[in-house]
Amino acid sequence: MVFPYVLLTVASASLAAGCESCYGPSNPAIHQRLSPRQQPEALNASTPPKKPLEWGQLNFLHTTDTHGWLEGHLKERNYGADWGDFVSFTKHMRQMAGDYGVDLLLVDTGDLHDGAGLSDATSPNGVVSNPIFKEIDYDVLTIGNHELYLADIAQETFANFSRFYGDKYVTSNVQILDHATGQYDYIGKQYRYFTTAQGLRIMSFGVLYDFTGNTNITKVIKANTLVTQSWFLEAVNYTQPIDLFLLIGHNPVRFTDSSSTLDTVYAKIRSIRPDVPIQVFGGHTHIRDFAVYDSMGTGLESGRYCETLGWLSLSGLNSSSYTGVQNPSGVPNPTTPAVKISTATATASAVGASSTNATSSSLRYSRRYIDWNRLSFAYHADGSQDSFDSGSGLRVSSDITAERQALNISTLYGCAPQTYCISCVPFLANGSLFSLLDTALAATVVNPDRADIPRLIIINTGSVRFDLVQGPFTVDDGYIVSPFADSYQFIPEVPYSIASQVLPILNAGPYQRKRRDLSTSDFSFEYFTGADGCTDENSVRQQKHLPTDLKSRSITRRQTPPAAVFPGYVTADDFGNDGDDTAHTVIPRYSIPNDLQSNASFPTDGTLPSTVDLVFLDFIGPGYVLPALQKLGANYTTSDISYYLPPSFTTNSYLPAYAQQAWSKGPCAVGQPVGG
Repeated sequence: MVFPYVLLTVASASLAAGCESCYGPSNPAIHQRLSPRQQPEALNASTPPKKPLEWGQLNFLHTTDTHGWLEGHLKERNYGADWGDFVSFTKHMRQMAGDYGVDLLLVDTGDLHDGAGLSDATSPNGVVSNPIFKEIDYDVLTIGNHELYLADIAQETFANFSRFYGDKYVTSNVQILDHATGQYDYIGKQYRYFTTAQGLRIMSFGVLYDFTGNTNITKVIKANTLVTQSWFLEAVNYTQPIDLFLLIGHNPVRFTDSSSTLDTVYAKIRSIRPDVPIQVFGGHTHIRDFAVYDSMGTGLESGRYCETLGWLSLSGLNSSSYTGVQNPSGVPNPTTPAVKISTATATASAVGASSTNATSSSLRYSRRYIDWNRLSFAYHADGSQDSFDSGSGLRVSSDITAERQALNISTLYGCAPQTYCISCVPFLANGSLFSLLDTALAATVVNPDRADIPRLIIINTGSVRFDLVQGPFTVDDGYIVSPFADSYQFIPEVPYSIASQVLPILNAGPYQRKRRDLSTSDFSFEYFTGADGCTDENSVRQQKHLPTDLKSRSITRRQTPPAAVFPGYVTADDFGNDGDDTAHTVIPRYSIPNDLQSNASFPTDGTLPSTVDLVFLDFIGPGYVLPALQKLGANYTTSDISYYLPPSFTTNSYLPAYAQQAWSKGPCAVGQPVGG
């Protein structure tokens, strides 16, 4: 059956209502109800952390690439906490730091939207989600590339977000045109020099990678230029004492990643200040990673999408002004020097494994990747199991619920009949998200005036952002699976003998990276590895993978059987493979091609058509499809391309259109997690 684009009704009152009525029972064997949740749709984690955190002299909580997921992952037990839970957690952790006599700093490294309905269902993106994000009192933040694609978002970041955080928002190499003065000004501060509660003196910089897709009212200064600028050199040679350089950036911490520019900045600081520790926090590649640079320098990257909260602690800093303790009593302390663990001999307990070099430094480190759920948060907020929720945390959770209702993003399109993943099964196999999209494209990308003409429909797989778990498929899920707004163009009546060869050429070619066009609203993204498609081959990049009572609820540190381990992140980094706070089983990862092709309206007798409408996304048309056709000897030009459907029907439209027509309307039972 064909469901042309005209049938799509986005978030209308005629759709089945979202909220709790859409959700049927979860499989009790899968979802053990251990800790109550604030967002009612969310599932509860059932596997607690492996052990308490190590607390040191200086401790960090790190977020990055949240991309609007402030409501948490409503259908994934590992990551079900919302931003209100995080607010409560940070309050407990700050209190604990004060009780221990140590410092705790909160750091974020950018990309606040483009990924979920709470941030993306407004214009500009972030109007609703940014005020919720600002409920966290970060100590240092920096900007991501997703804050710079569009002029209105960049301007909002400059006028509101940056000014809210003041000197804590550090954008050392990002400027914006200030219309009031006609001059380019830094969106945030160039650096921040500050003293912690316990007396540590810190110099911080915030460096975005050498991004080139930014709106033309902004400038991104390349790292090799930044490190030559007089203000930067003066800050590195600051007249006041510096106990630690804090280098943060929306920038990979793995220096071998081709998109990272942190190595340039790190090398310059180290060449000038060889005896001062440097701590790096990065982002952009959406992975868990920890890198050792030298005996006084490491870097942490803490995943994406409110799946991971990064923890780093260190002791051994020498400071004449420090008034706290080096290693707090009654809790574990960091014991590992900045030495790379040999991955050939690293075990689940990496301490004591062989190392690639020795060090005489007094600095000792620990790092942990905490799963984003209430069970993990409560476990580590020691003593708060009976009163985990703070008043401000409950208020933020209530605000999230109210905003989701106001935006209608809980509105139901239909019940996804099974779980579909991007890469946990072979491409186009049962359970592959692309097998579902193949069907959905053929059914919905239909020009009514050309419905009977055979067509090949090509989309780039990079337009698909996230897995789809069995259960309610809502307006929010539509943004989550594909937030982009790429439209459908075509060349009519292309000889099938030529059109059928386009897909192999595209899939043999380079990855189709996003390019910002200020007249469109598609967003740059590559699943897992970021816009530049770079990964660290030495690390295991595992992937998934409205309250009726807002009273404070009890959470118990209840131990589950060792067998209660679910699919999730399994990470190896420069300290070994003991960094994941909660044990998981590995989720398989299969390769996916550059592009997906769907065939529609082909002859029912099994014969092949002589000509087809060649349909493709406007993002890949001029830059990829036309060159492929020309390579085949077909001299088509841009003048041969027109829109197959109205531009308002986009990559964010076809799966919701299909779900409305093909799937039941609930109640929807939530099924197996990705990889489960």
